[in-house]
Amino acid sequence: RETKGDDRSSGAGRAGKRHFSRLARVALGLAAAVLVAGVAGAGWLAWSVRAVPDDMVSGKVTVSRSVIDRNGLLLRAFQTPDDRWRLAITPQEVDPRYLEMLQAYEDRRFRDHGGVDPRALVRAAVQLVTSGRVVSGASTLTMQTARLLMEGPTRSLSAKWHQIVLALALESNLDKDAILTLS
Repeated sequence: RETKGDDRSSGAGRAGKRHFSRLARVALGLAAAVLVAGVAGAGWLAWSVRAVPDDMVSGKVTVSRSVIDRNGLLLRAFQTPDDRWRLAITPQEVDPRYLEMLQAYEDRRFRDHGGVDPRALVRAAVQLVTSGRVVSGASTLTMQTARLLMEGPTRSLSAKWHQIVLALALESNLDKDAILTLS
């Protein structure tokens, strides 16, 4: 003879199925919302990239005026009108080990992504949510270049969005070495 507490096949099983069913509906709803947001975001992003001014993605930036000696050695450089020091140099003129170290430290997948590294974005978001503070960033070298090209604040969510848009525009117009030249 069974007692009421031992009857696991009737009430408890149905409650478990109802709970799973509710959980499944919530998960499907969230997945649908993420999909809709992703599609809308992709459309907005495509529109935003087209709206980036041509002079920002042309690969031409103002460099510091320089005074060099007859042997080509730098004697003096002046700041650009935006108060920055920007010397005209190509990646071929830099020690290759420096570029390797820069990419290893700042953006390991620089040669593999299109300006934004989705894995880094997910990692940084998970760290932010789990720790409640920014643990590490997700900026690629292209996004850092975009930040240098932009005027105004760089830490807000809006500024990060503009960096992403400009990074995608840079990547669609320039090769990786040209982006390193802009940095």
